[in-house]
Amino acid sequence: MNQFFLSVTLTALAFSTAVAQQKPRASAKSTADKPNIILVMVDDLGYSDFGAYGSEIQTPTIDKLAREGLRLREFYNNSICAPTRASLITGQYHHKAGVGYFNVNLGLPAYQGWLNKESLTFGEVLKQAGYRTYLSGKWHVGNDSLYWPKQRGFDRFYGFINGASNYYDISPYKEKAPPVELVEDNKRINLEPGKYLTDEITNHALSYINESKSAPFFLYLAYNAPHWPLQAPAEDIAKYKDRYAIGWDSLRKERLVKQIKLGIADPKQAIAAHDPEVVSWESLTYDEQQLWQRKMEVYAAMVDHVDQSLARLLAELKRLNLEDNTLIVLISDNGAQGGLIPTGRKRPRSSGPIGSAGSYDYQEQNWAYVSNTPFRNYKATPYEGGISAPFIAWYPKKIKAGIIAKGTAHLIDLAPTFYDLAGAKYPDTFNGVKTNPLPGLSLTNLLFQGTALPADRPIFWERAGNRAVRKGKWKIVSIFPQNKWQLFDLEADRGETTDLATKHPEIVSELNVDYETWAKRTDVEPYEKLRPVSQGLPGGNAGANQNRSATRIE
Repeated sequence: MNQFFLSVTLTALAFSTAVAQQKPRASAKSTADKPNIILVMVDDLGYSDFGAYGSEIQTPTIDKLAREGLRLREFYNNSICAPTRASLITGQYHHKAGVGYFNVNLGLPAYQGWLNKESLTFGEVLKQAGYRTYLSGKWHVGNDSLYWPKQRGFDRFYGFINGASNYYDISPYKEKAPPVELVEDNKRINLEPGKYLTDEITNHALSYINESKSAPFFLYLAYNAPHWPLQAPAEDIAKYKDRYAIGWDSLRKERLVKQIKLGIADPKQAIAAHDPEVVSWESLTYDEQQLWQRKMEVYAAMVDHVDQSLARLLAELKRLNLEDNTLIVLISDNGAQGGLIPTGRKRPRSSGPIGSAGSYDYQEQNWAYVSNTPFRNYKATPYEGGISAPFIAWYPKKIKAGIIAKGTAHLIDLAPTFYDLAGAKYPDTFNGVKTNPLPGLSLTNLLFQGTALPADRPIFWERAGNRAVRKGKWKIVSIFPQNKWQLFDLEADRGETTDLATKHPEIVSELNVDYETWAKRTDVEPYEKLRPVSQGLPGGNAGANQNRSATRIE
């Protein structure tokens, strides 16, 4: 055994021994009636990309979950991959968890780039309540092996550690190309040639469910689809041939009509204006239209394939007679990916056609403008298009079918929800370390009784100098480097089309005080103090122009 794997093994052994000493595993009797919990996260998927939220993409399984469960109109993430995952996994605002910027170390505890010990993961807490804990897919909250999932409470892990991955082994497409690097538990492995990563993530999730035996399980199923690069099986791409010949302008209108019909969008709501950087479809040449159609065909195929994977998941739950006692929650980590702003990072060069193993293309703002219907802007900004996610909860035993609720919930609410449902106590100390208290609210009353969350509860955002506060119907937004608050009435204008800051300065002042109090409590630093200079780091100047799209980031 080499030094690296010996270090990892000893660390894992020490961790599991400490956990075992802290609290004995719950008995089978005490866990018999506890529900299984499956948390599904997709990557870089816009608010309207599921059929149940207005899309033309074929997502019959996801639509079934929505039809038989509950959807929220207003569920928020942190606008970008790593900060979202830090909040999700720990129930903390991402600065408090140690990932204030990204999975890179900017020299302060709140910006160290990995999950700190004070912020406990789903795995650490639910294991103490008798759960088997599994993660299949993307980690992205700590690259060092000391902070991998097995060291943070997960019994089993399969997936990749960093922020992006090819979906196929690309060695046939590039001379001396590196293989797709994955990790299973604490062992580095490679994706087998001919395998599709979405399928392998699903395969391991199904095997983990079968391992759980009589114990309840928690499964975090973190797909990287439809995150770039655009790669999908040919048969899935073929299903969308010519579907996108109508172009993005017409498709956005089509999705909005469907959203209104579904009850997802309010016909009285103002919607975001046409992004000035999204060119008219009719202005493109025939060849340009063909190229752009292909991008969206592949993107749709990637979402479609996730839906097929979830069909397999539901079939396995049914086969194991687990479907009536399993909660499934499905969300996205941020809005759809926009375009490029220079940051020193070079755009990867494709060595194969769009959709193939050698493709490094991505959706870009023209189609992301459709994915985020009816909202403004993209991933990496705190406008609604960057932080709004679909939210579907399915639990036949407890959730009534066909519910569409306002919600106004955030990632930080999922941990207390799951712990409430599992009967898990969030400890004041863990392994001798005082834990950060959970700032979120349990959603169990909202999900099971339809009880609304407190309307005056503020929700906060800060990332790379971009800031926002949502409180009741009001929302303030400030984009770096302008650092000037805008004010929107989201009950009438969720498209954020009309800035009311000069009309209601007293509201801006009140929300600014709330923000400053939260920022101090959460260890947020002024972005000017630690702003990465060049280095090609993700989102270093994302949002410098509020009408531009976000940097291409993981």
